This record gives sequence, C-alpha cells and structure tokens, in this order.
Amino acid sequence: MFNTVISFDMRAPDFGAPTTELYAAALEMCAFADKIGIDAVVLPEHHCSEDGYNPVPSLMAAAVAARTEKIAIMLGALVLPLHDPVELAETIAVTDIISGGRLYTTLVPGYVEAEFRMFGKSLRDRAKLMDEGLEVISRALSGERFTYGEREVFVRPLPLNRPPRLLVGGGVPAAARRAAKYGYGFWVLQPDMMPESRKLIALYKEECEKNGHAPGPIMSTHPAVHVTRDPDAAWEQIGPHIVHMVRSYAGWASDDDTTTSPFYGLDTVDAIRNAGIINVLTPDDAIAFARKTQISLTPLIAGLPPKIGWEMLELFASEVLPHLQDN
Repeated sequence: MFNTVISFDMRAPDFGAPTTELYAAALEMCAFADKIGIDAVVLPEHHCSEDGYNPVPSLMAAAVAARTEKIAIMLGALVLPLHDPVELAETIAVTDIISGGRLYTTLVPGYVEAEFRMFGKSLRDRAKLMDEGLEVISRALSGERFTYGEREVFVRPLPLNRPPRLLVGGGVPAAARRAAKYGYGFWVLQPDMMPESRKLIALYKEECEKNGHAPGPIMSTHPAVHVTRDPDAAWEQIGPHIVHMVRSYAGWASDDDTTTSPFYGLDTVDAIRNAGIINVLTPDDAIAFARKTQISLTPLIAGLPPKIGWEMLELFASEVLPHLQDN
C-alpha cells in the first residue's frame, strides 16, 4: 500500500544519542519526509523499556501531524489490551481529526509480559481483552451510544475518516479472523521473510468474504533499508545500534510462546547481515530493491546519532527517491 515509509521507535540506549536530541530530530525528519514525498511515517508503541522506546506514539503522531501536510501517519502498533478501549477510541478520533484524516491505526494483542504487569493486566487475558476492546472501539467510533459493562459510552468527536482506518496486527490465525470480523485491515510480518504470513493473508481474505466485508488494507513489516555509498563502513557505524534493537526484540519475544519473531538467535552483526533484518545498500542497489518491495527507512535506529541519520536520508532523497517517483 505504501511504497516508502519512515519509522521511529525512539529507542535511546546509553551508547547512542540522547532522547531530547532524538525527538527533535525525528520531528524534523518527518517534516523533511513529507516535503520529499515519502508515503508514511510509522510510530510503534512499547512500555517499560530501559532504552526509552516510545510509550505514547499518539502524542508524537499529533506533533507529526502539526509539522506535515501529506504524509500518512501510522500508529503501528498499539497494544490494545493495555488501554482502556473507550479512551483509545477517543485518542484515535482526535488524532485523526488533527491529522486531517491521515491516520492509520494498527491494534495488536501484545506479547511482552513486563508491559502487562505494569498495567495490572495478565498476558493470559490478552485474547479476551483484545476481542472486548475491538468490539468497544468499533461501536464507539461508529457513533453509537451504548453500555459497556456498567458504563455508558458516547464518543465525540468522531474521526474524520468514517469508518476510521483501523487494522489488526498479528502473526497467528486469530489475528486474521479478528481483522475480518470487524472489516478492519490486516498487518502481518513481512511475507518474503515469513512464509506463514502468506497463509494468514489468504485466511484473512476468506474470512472477510464469510463476514460479508471487502478486505481492508493489507500491510506488513519490511526489512529496514539504510542507504550509503560504502556499506561496509556504514555497518561499522550502525552495527551496534542494530544489534541492540535485534537483541531487545528477541528478549521481549521470549515472553510469548506463540511468537513468530524473526529475531531469535541473531546476536552478532554478521548474523543480522545474513538474515536481511536490515539492508545496507548503495543508492543503485536501493533503487533495485525498491522495485521489488517497500522501502522502510529507520534513520534514528536504536539511538543512531541524527547526523548519520540525516546523511542517509538526504542521500536517499537525492539519489534514490527520484527514480521511484518516476515510475
């Protein structure tokens, strides 16, 4: 759906750039991405992370909306069971209005046990909380006044997009069925790296037909791309940041015995390079790569100094993106 995206998780490990510098740079980079015609910015959510992973991407989405005009803004993904679904419905509605209808929101059940403990929830209850939350959000954002438990729910204002652009994310059949039940889009792990995702997409389409819905947007995570004139030298610069990111995700995924995480066992730069978790490419190679799949840029990956991120982003803008926009 999107050919080019830029993503910011705002990790700031001790060896990287400080948080304040990263947030300022991220907003400037979003404004630049909007100006040059990148399709979307992706803002994920995690909690209680020692490296400061952004726990409130909806706040950042509003800030990005104020600095941009055209770029789509993806909250991707929000861990629905950690939130009050009524409050989350209000957040989606207001953020969509602030962005002028540019908001997409992916909702997932979550998998990090520490996050659930911090919010007084149990990981074992995530399926029930997910189903309940989706029902509440769907009804609330349709404009309905209804009772939820002992609470009367009436959400106003409603989002600019009606129905709002909502997706359900996940790597198991239950996620595909949930997305289809509510007529939402579906977010899966990158099909080229995870063949099981292709089966889930087929299941999603089948379930949409059973439920009388046309399939919504189908999106997926993609290996990140870092554009450089010298890939070996770039790996020396960004390697520690990438290793930090991969190890962090792998550690979280170990909490979930149903995970399909592609990060397990990748704890060295060489292993990560061989796995294709991130592709460090010359401009010509990036152009060829983009003809096959989405380009996903992470210019501040795991606290990467903004100077390095800007060099990459400006090279992409001058020597890669014009070739993609000509097609």
